[in-house]
Formats: sequence, structure tokens, C-alpha cells
Amino acid sequence: MGSRFFLALFLALLVLGNEVQGTQEDEPGSSALLDTVQEHLFSYWNSAKAAAGDLYQKTYLTSVDEKLRDMYSKSSAAMTTYAGIFTDQLLTLLKGE
Repeated sequence: MGSRFFLALFLALLVLGNEVQGTQEDEPGSSALLDTVQEHLFSYWNSAKAAAGDLYQKTYLTSVDEKLRDMYSKSSAAMTTYAGIFTDQLLTLLKGE
């Protein structure tokens, strides 16, 4: 019975050794697969960005651009006014009367 036990143990270790060796050999292939998948994803991402940029250029409206510029100038003027008021209040609070 002792020799059968050692034979079974030897076969189990042999199978486990082959499995470990097989996983070590699969790693370079899996990294090559990962690189390929990553490369394809980046190419899809870049093509999607290019398509979105083209779509934006095709639908560019000058009236929208003028409205955005006007809205920006009005909002920045309002923010400047409110920032000045806030600064005055803060300085008055810190200095006192």
C-alpha cells in the first residue's frame, strides 16, 4: 500500500507541475492578447473621438457661438460685481468700523 500511495502522490505532483508550467507559458500569450485588445480599444476610442469632432464641426452654428460669448461676458461681469461686493463685505468685517 505504501508504494501505491507514493505513486499516486508522484502522479499528483507531476500533474500539478505541468499545470504550473502551463500557466507560466500562457502568460506571455495572454499579455500579447491583452496588448492586442488594448490596441483595438484605443483605436476604437480614437475613431469615436474623430467622429464626434467631425460631427461637432458639421453642426457648428455661429448664432450659438455668439449666444455663448454673450452669455459668458454677462456672467463674468455679474461675477466681477458680486466678487467686489463680497470682497468689500469681507474687508469691512475684518477691519471693523
